[in-house]
Amino acid sequence: MAVSKKAGKKAAAPAKAGATKVAKADWKEGFRKKQVGVSDMTLLTTISNESINDNLQKRWLNAEIYTYIGGVLISVNPFRDLGIYTDDVLQKYKGKNRLEVPPHVFGIAESAYYNMNAYHENQCVIISGESGAGKTEAAKRIMQYIAAVSGGQDNSIQEIKDMVLATNPLLESFGCAKTLRNNNSSRHGKYLEIMFNAQGEPVGAQITNYLLEKGRVVGQVENERNFHIFYQFTKAASDEQREQFGLQGPELYAYTSISNCLEVQNINDTEDFVATLNAMRIIGLTVNEKSEIFRMLAIILWLGNVQFEEMDDGNARIADTDVTDFIAYLMDTDSAMLQKVLTTRVVETQRGGRRGSIYDVPLNPAQATAGRDALSKAIYNNLFEWIVSRINVSMKPRSAASHVIGILDIFGFEIFEDNSFEQLCINYVNEKLQQIFIELTLKTEQEEYVREQIQWSPIKYFNNKVVCDLIEERKPPGIFAALNDACATAHADPAAADNSFVQRTAILSSNPHFEARGAQFLVRHYAGDVTYNIAGMTDKNKDALIKDIFDLIGSSGNQFIQSIFPDRPDPSSKKRPPTAGDRIKASAGALVDNLMKAQPSYIRTIKPNQNRSPTEYDSKAILHQIKYLGLQENIRVRRAGFAYRNTFEKMVERFYLLSPSTSYAGEYTWTGDAKSGCVQILKDTGIPKDEWQMGVTKAFIKNPETTMRDRYWHNMASRIQRAWRNYWRYKNECAKRIQRFWKNNKEGLEYAKIRDYGHQILAGRKERRRFSLLGYRRFMGDYLDVNGKNALGTELRSACGIGAEEVSFSCKAQLLVSKLARSSKPSPRFLVVTGKAVHIVIGTEKDGRAHFALERKIPLITIKSISLSNLRDDWMVFNCNASEEGDPVLHCYFKTELVVQLLRLSQASINVCIGPTVEYAKKKDKKQVISFVKDETIPRDDVYKSHAVRVPSGEPPNSVSRPPPKRKPGTVRPITQGKLLRAGGPSNNTKGTSRIKPAAQPLPRKPGIDAIVAPPVAKAPSAPAPAPPAQEEPDVERYRAKFAFEGQEGEMSFKKDDIVELVEKDDNGWWLVRKDGQEGWAPNNYLELVPRRPKSTPIAPPPPARRPPPSAPAAANATSTFRNTPSPQPAVANASAKPVAVFPGVFPSNSSATPWKKPAALDTANANTAGSRLGSASAAKPPPVATKPKPTPPQVAAKPTPKQPGKPPIPSAPRPPVGNGSAPKAAVSRPTAPAGQMDLAAVLAKRAQRMADD
Repeated sequence: MAVSKKAGKKAAAPAKAGATKVAKADWKEGFRKKQVGVSDMTLLTTISNESINDNLQKRWLNAEIYTYIGGVLISVNPFRDLGIYTDDVLQKYKGKNRLEVPPHVFGIAESAYYNMNAYHENQCVIISGESGAGKTEAAKRIMQYIAAVSGGQDNSIQEIKDMVLATNPLLESFGCAKTLRNNNSSRHGKYLEIMFNAQGEPVGAQITNYLLEKGRVVGQVENERNFHIFYQFTKAASDEQREQFGLQGPELYAYTSISNCLEVQNINDTEDFVATLNAMRIIGLTVNEKSEIFRMLAIILWLGNVQFEEMDDGNARIADTDVTDFIAYLMDTDSAMLQKVLTTRVVETQRGGRRGSIYDVPLNPAQATAGRDALSKAIYNNLFEWIVSRINVSMKPRSAASHVIGILDIFGFEIFEDNSFEQLCINYVNEKLQQIFIELTLKTEQEEYVREQIQWSPIKYFNNKVVCDLIEERKPPGIFAALNDACATAHADPAAADNSFVQRTAILSSNPHFEARGAQFLVRHYAGDVTYNIAGMTDKNKDALIKDIFDLIGSSGNQFIQSIFPDRPDPSSKKRPPTAGDRIKASAGALVDNLMKAQPSYIRTIKPNQNRSPTEYDSKAILHQIKYLGLQENIRVRRAGFAYRNTFEKMVERFYLLSPSTSYAGEYTWTGDAKSGCVQILKDTGIPKDEWQMGVTKAFIKNPETTMRDRYWHNMASRIQRAWRNYWRYKNECAKRIQRFWKNNKEGLEYAKIRDYGHQILAGRKERRRFSLLGYRRFMGDYLDVNGKNALGTELRSACGIGAEEVSFSCKAQLLVSKLARSSKPSPRFLVVTGKAVHIVIGTEKDGRAHFALERKIPLITIKSISLSNLRDDWMVFNCNASEEGDPVLHCYFKTELVVQLLRLSQASINVCIGPTVEYAKKKDKKQVISFVKDETIPRDDVYKSHAVRVPSGEPPNSVSRPPPKRKPGTVRPITQGKLLRAGGPSNNTKGTSRIKPAAQPLPRKPGIDAIVAPPVAKAPSAPAPAPPAQEEPDVERYRAKFAFEGQEGEMSFKKDDIVELVEKDDNGWWLVRKDGQEGWAPNNYLELVPRRPKSTPIAPPPPARRPPPSAPAAANATSTFRNTPSPQPAVANASAKPVAVFPGVFPSNSSATPWKKPAALDTANANTAGSRLGSASAAKPPPVATKPKPTPPQVAAKPTPKQPGKPPIPSAPRPPVGNGSAPKAAVSRPTAPAGQMDLAAVLAKRAQRMADD
């Protein structure tokens, strides 16, 4: 299925002609199960019954029992458990298109459920096939799937689901039996309608029953069984039930033992009875209702044991009246009346319109046995109808139902050696279902093609409507009409009625599908020719109970048995009661009407063999089923036809999202008509033109991609989910940062609260010290770390004797100590405050070690107030209650915090007194006053002398702490790790590669005069060229990486200490930088500015000097000819960079120097030349910073000499001086210009020589 492209976007360019499109490799390819045959038989190369049979055989032998013909599922019964109905398998089909998964009954169920929700149309699943082909199992699996996927967590919805599933074991027990061809054959038909609300949740269900084979209650052929419930009940009933109903084993009842088959392979009657009881509980049957159901079963079983004896007059007599007595007890009626009903018949004569005489006509044993069996059949049939009605009451819709999914599980086509009225009815219903299949898949489809003017190749097929008319038509009379006439003509004598029917069959012989054969007749059904026996057929058609039985039921005291016989014949009515043929005809007509109102899905079941073997494949029998099911015609119609069709309006309404021309952002934007909109949608979705046609009112598509629309919504949902997950990650990351900040600062906030409380205590009453108002000032409390484990804290804790008690405050302080005959002086102390007392500790030194001793312990309860001055000093007094030692006067820099802690520990019971003087008790009853005076001459703090404290002015009394200073930005990575977010947050556009400015690429400059190297000339040396001016630093900021950074797409990666150039700054914390010619974004907190060096003033070149006399050059003096100008550039790692040399006067002083590179041939040969000395001398200079790479200028090689063409001259090494150190003139070599510079003197000399020659 193609994924719809985004509306508003241009279509991708088509692939070039001849290009091969390679499918993306899928690792699952190697794990897929190898397909056997073809899973959809419309793909068969040869379409024939034999090729269909061959494909089904291959798949069946490989345990692949399901195959498609388009939307029709073909199922071949495996007769074993393949493990393909587990929850894991079920989940694989949930929400999947049938083309995405292998064929399966779950795929049909998913398709029906999906179409109901998507198209808001009723759906039905029609399961057909012969008996034993697996129809009931398929119906159960469909119910299993719908219950699993239909959603809904409400209790009532789950209750409906449980009830729907519980109907299977309950109705199987009462409606299925073992036959010669099927161990669990459905002996009735049912149409289950599951009702759904608008949300696709089941809200109710209803079951319609069709034609229960009630004759099986009283007799079965050899090796068959009665209905399962009789064997379950007789084998697994409780002791209480056995006592109540006189229950015995199934071998003791005639109705269950007559066929000599009490056990069935793979069927456990005891376990099945437990499942039946559980199903009754889920359905909601009460204890009394279940008891009455079992009572009816017991009555039927005991009626079968009523035996009749023939008396001398030929009349019947009950052989054992104890049996009838117990039956009368169970029915709560009179035993004598029961015996009379079983052995006699009441006949009433009529004379004209008057009532005649009433006679009791005795019955012979055969007639009595028939009456007994009629009563048994009537009780069981009415009991089954009551159970179905009771189930429907329990599954009544709880809320309004919008749509329905119907599941038809009906008896299959039957052909036995002895076929009677029951087989005629069963095969008639199957003919009607086959007619629906033909009408909907073959006939109607071809008629619609003609009506819609679609190009179409007609397919020939057999229309079985003629067979249906043969059975059900009135004019000309069909088989049912002839039966009714025969019953009406000779209603009192069954044999005469059968003879009358034989005569009437001669009229039907003109029909090519009917053949009269005396006491038999043959009907050519779609599934084959079936011969029916006429004997007893008219009596079965009448299906009427005698009046005596109704009187017996009416006399019963059991209300339940009366409730299951609601319809009693009216003796005064002259209207003929409906026959069994009339009822089955009406039921089949109603069933067809219901099926035609829904969109059908088909499951065609095939029975592989008659022996129920899991390994036997009977090709001949299967080939016959393939023919009568019409699979070959179905394949031909499917291949030639169009699988999807819908009106233009509905198609546009549903699929307009798939085309950008008809929709934008989910809105319908097409302005043309619906037909042109359909054409546009089909073009934009890429469906080939030969795959669809436009009719008069509908669009037809051969192979529709029905999942395109779902994929569109899935894609949109995925995009929303990605955006939501991105946003959610961003929120989580922000929350983590907030949490991290809170964890790092929550303790500081607690200290800040204590600080603010101190402001409240002193607010407006005391001048403040600046230190107390610092923004980063926190009230830490335990400044001496007494709560810790350091040495000082341990010593203080030991001196105070506080054990493990927590310390709230500790600090160094000074205590005002008064000495004899001298004024008081402050003395150092240690303060330790706990929750109970203030400890004053004195420290002394002895033998080079510190010793601590507790000087005074002041309980908090003894401190009545704390006195402070109104100035900025640090003095405070603890006013204690009548202390012998007086009130301590302390000098503490943390006085405000100490006051706060004391108030907190005492729960604010200590008063704080602030004033210009402080009064304290020097000793008990001896008061002393300390006055406080402002003195601006005091440089800092305060000075105590003679009960007076001089203190400079402080901050205003209403001052509070300043806001905490901002921290320097930490090295935090941006919230882009792992591509969680775009740079800058979710609301900021990513500054990726789209904003990167392309690096400028300068054109190569032409070689200038500085790149020309002249050959040496034997001239006097000129003055040495001055050193080049310092290269001017470009006006750009450089930054050094503090940390390594691995960038994503559009970001710059770098290592620690790399240098980058700033291109652009952004306020969101990301800067655009350049490195090695590439640009990208980098977090600014990873970078630090590289400070610029001050620009140096270029040194002016020296004036021209006379050429000195020639002298022998020395290698050590080579560097003296160059001026080393310090470069303002910072050093980089490129230590091999060469210095820059220019000619004085050739370029302006502010122009950039052109770098010069030695030819490769001079790298080693000039090791001892001036050029090499220049390189060694300049190696100590910091190498220039590597700037943005530029194209290397073209190198101009030195002019070659005749001896060594193509190579520059190699200067000879300098020779040492001879003799006294002065070399003769002949030995003096001419000083040459350094490598890379022109010899200006030589150039001027050559120019002068040429002028003289001219």
